[in-house]
Amino acid sequence: MKKLDQHFYNRTDVLKIAKELLGKIIVTTFDGQLTSGRIVETEAYAGVGDRASHAWGGRRTNRTEIMYGIGGTAYVYLCYGLHQMFNVVTNQLGIPHAILVRAVEPVTGIDIMLQRTRKKRLDNTLTKGPGNVAKALGIFTRHTGLSLLDDDLFITDDGFRVKKNDIVATPRIGVDYAGEDAALPYRFIIQGNPYVSGKKIGLVKK
Repeated sequence: MKKLDQHFYNRTDVLKIAKELLGKIIVTTFDGQLTSGRIVETEAYAGVGDRASHAWGGRRTNRTEIMYGIGGTAYVYLCYGLHQMFNVVTNQLGIPHAILVRAVEPVTGIDIMLQRTRKKRLDNTLTKGPGNVAKALGIFTRHTGLSLLDDDLFITDDGFRVKKNDIVATPRIGVDYAGEDAALPYRFIIQGNPYVSGKKIGLVKK
């Protein structure tokens, strides 16, 4: 497997990167425990001009400042006080683009994932939805700022390629507050994968 490099993350087209992350593998090695999963669902957030983005309108807070950092950095935030949400920061320094990883298909360390999530057996709820992704892979808000070029948390390319006809786009989930931007087709999935979250409606071939 080949770890994704700085160039992959530093590109300007967050939608293209979000689609190209499909099929790639997230790897964590926290506390010597190896876990990994193939990305099957992503959501793109296009910075200051995107009402669904935490950085909309140039907003900068202690939490979101990491989004303005260099591409290839982890941005993890807490949703509803419960769910850790793992995002990939992209684009150049000062441009707050980010991609939320919403679902993965387990690959390595499934027994560890089951322990972390307190599940007794494997089913598609293990890593379906962003909160479950982070829980299974051991990702927490304390990991915000980690470089995805290091060895604790990174994304690799194992040569797997998603067929173009299997990639579909929908509006993002849970961003009704974003007005007309809530309807933008910025969520990308591998069609038919059982780990994809949400309702499978309004699909658009990409």
